[in-house]
Amino acid sequence: MLLHLCTWEETEAYLKRSTGIIIPIGSTEQHGPNGLIGTDAICAEVFAKAVGEAADALVAPTINVGMAQHHMAFAGSMTLRPSTLIAVLRDTVASLARHGFTRFFFLNGHGGNVATVTAAFSEIYAETSLDPAAGSNGTGVRCVIRNWWEAPSAKRLSRELFGSEEGSHATPSEVSVTYHAYPEAVKSVAAMSPRVAPSGGFADAADYRRRFADGRIGSNPALASAAHGKTIMDAVVPELAGIYRDFLAA
Repeated sequence: MLLHLCTWEETEAYLKRSTGIIIPIGSTEQHGPNGLIGTDAICAEVFAKAVGEAADALVAPTINVGMAQHHMAFAGSMTLRPSTLIAVLRDTVASLARHGFTRFFFLNGHGGNVATVTAAFSEIYAETSLDPAAGSNGTGVRCVIRNWWEAPSAKRLSRELFGSEEGSHATPSEVSVTYHAYPEAVKSVAAMSPRVAPSGGFADAADYRRRFADGRIGSNPALASAAHGKTIMDAVVPELAGIYRDFLAA
């Protein structure tokens, strides 16, 4: 069910039974001393692939660089300007809509994407709403963004497994999912100090680095494990598949 592994004929056949597609979107940014730089893109991709299999849905290639300006003081992080990401999303949706896709389910792995992705949806809708050739009802395109970590079981398991040490960035939940997906990439690091990172806000990339020297915010990703990642995925995938089906039905 991965678009890039399909032929055009297989895609055309799929469109005869469904016009929905899942688009994983994440980020390429630092995730602390033991978190992979690709964490947010990896999580979006592996959840999307599993949800696609569970819901019999086609899955588009992952958008793996997002809006991560605030991580740019850490080596290896990459970002798109909000305007660039909006343009990427507009062209992605327009390309697929040209072939008959109408329901775009963005499965998100990075909180910093939400505002920009939502703005992109407004741009997409405006194009058809303001185009007289589109008619009063436009093209019928609908877009939604869902964050995997907001699934009910993801919230429950983060509390049960990690409690107050989950934090908000470089969390043991997301690191666990990447370790389950790529066990060969598990990182062994010396004890982190402090064990639980400080919490708080920040202004820009330089301020982020000053306040959170090792990249973590409020978290203790040393608690992460591949086994925990499997537990999270096994619980979350059926819920996300249900959310996707509800989106199509609506």
